[in-house]
Amino acid sequence: MAAASLPETVEANKKRSNIKYVVTCATLASTASIILGYDIGVMSGASLYIKEDLKITDVQLEILMGIISLYSLVGSFAAGRTSDWIGRRNTVVFTGVFFFAASLLLGFAANYGMLMAGQFVAGVGGGYALTIAPVYTAEISPASARGFLTSFPELSINLGILLGFLSNYAFARLPLRLGWRVMLGISAAPSILMALMVLGMPESPRWLVMKGRLADARAVLEKTSDTWEEVAERLADIKAAAGIPADLDGDVVDVPRRSRGEERQVWKQLVFSPTPALRRILVSALLLQFLQQASGIDAVVLYTPRVFMSAGITDSDRLLGTTCAVGAAKMLFTLVATFLLDRVGRRPLLLSSTAGMVVSLVGLGMGLNVVGRHPDDAAAKVTWAVALCVASNVAFVSFFSIGLGPIAFVYTSEIFPLRVRALGCALGVASNRLTCGVVSMTFLSLSKAITIGGSFFLYAGIAALAWVFFFTYLLETRGRTLEEMGKLFGVTGTGLEVEAEGDAAKEVAEMPTK
Repeated sequence: MAAASLPETVEANKKRSNIKYVVTCATLASTASIILGYDIGVMSGASLYIKEDLKITDVQLEILMGIISLYSLVGSFAAGRTSDWIGRRNTVVFTGVFFFAASLLLGFAANYGMLMAGQFVAGVGGGYALTIAPVYTAEISPASARGFLTSFPELSINLGILLGFLSNYAFARLPLRLGWRVMLGISAAPSILMALMVLGMPESPRWLVMKGRLADARAVLEKTSDTWEEVAERLADIKAAAGIPADLDGDVVDVPRRSRGEERQVWKQLVFSPTPALRRILVSALLLQFLQQASGIDAVVLYTPRVFMSAGITDSDRLLGTTCAVGAAKMLFTLVATFLLDRVGRRPLLLSSTAGMVVSLVGLGMGLNVVGRHPDDAAAKVTWAVALCVASNVAFVSFFSIGLGPIAFVYTSEIFPLRVRALGCALGVASNRLTCGVVSMTFLSLSKAITIGGSFFLYAGIAALAWVFFFTYLLETRGRTLEEMGKLFGVTGTGLEVEAEGDAAKEVAEMPTK
């Protein structure tokens, strides 16, 4: 009896040990996202003091706030090529260098031009972080825990946002010229620490296979798989996806280098003339990322203090304290999402999350419209509306964080075939950041044009359209390995030769919610 249970005991111990190891790796890879989140969160409060200190206009301020998202387009596209060239792990280290330089530029900024330069460097680093952290984590994770682990980058962003809000609260009492500079510059220290810690991570097994380093890939898989059988299965699947014959084995094998012609072919296959199956994957990723931002999350996060000021909360301590409460709710519900992704599935969380966002945005718009109709000295007469604004704001970020927030990056990082994964994720991040930049850079002007309450009604309408798209188009991916995703969408081939299986692709197209 004891002898019969020994293999099960060994496997159970191995699984627990491997999960701890993968969690450690995913946590280290996601530290770049913490710094990115900090930069986003801290700017929401620091902007109030920057505007007062440097005497800049609202237009200059919204450009400063939103331009980082447009700058991140550079980093997101560069990250795909960089990660294929020097590896996923070294790309995370490279990201830390960008954040360190950005912290110094922002912390020592003497004028608006230096702030814009710092935002450019931070934006490039942000593009790298948003692309490489989910890709690395997805590629190193076993299928049984991939949803949990690939939500770490989003969890880390929210932790960073909360730390940014807390930094606003902690340093608000410093002299005007010093306070916002400390808020922005203090992230230089963790940037260097992150780069040093990440050097201890293993490289992605999929990248190692792409480079022909089969022995190294097998060693990493042994540390990150649930069972010994899964090691062999994952390695065989990755070799097949990379176009390496199954009977070709050894510590190091020759893998043909991708020429520029092959890179152009990847663009052609994925973007310019994709098969129906690949087109479905690409549309799913791009629209999911677009709708995540078009529903207004960054308008809420970046301008939370202004939203609460519009709701009648003008005391500095109450204003920043309420903002911290929003950050805490965002962090808490993202943490809850990490435990639900692999249990509940992507679609149920996504649909319930988006429905809650629609209701919350409508409540926020109603509350702000009621408060806006009263002069400041009558704000006490509409305390219910102020309470509705605060509750709706907290509810919105909570619903976003339990579904749409983490799932956008989890889903994008897992649905693309291996050979086009870096490019596909880069395009997804580009869609996300471009939309984020437009939302962030137009929020103040939009609020003046249609009122701040009207702006949130507009975002509610977009969120409602997002729910319809998610319900009718997105497929469930829970529990599938990365190599099985192609079968789900009807893709065959090894990357450059990807093509749709006629019957499977047709069936998927006709039954989108199956």
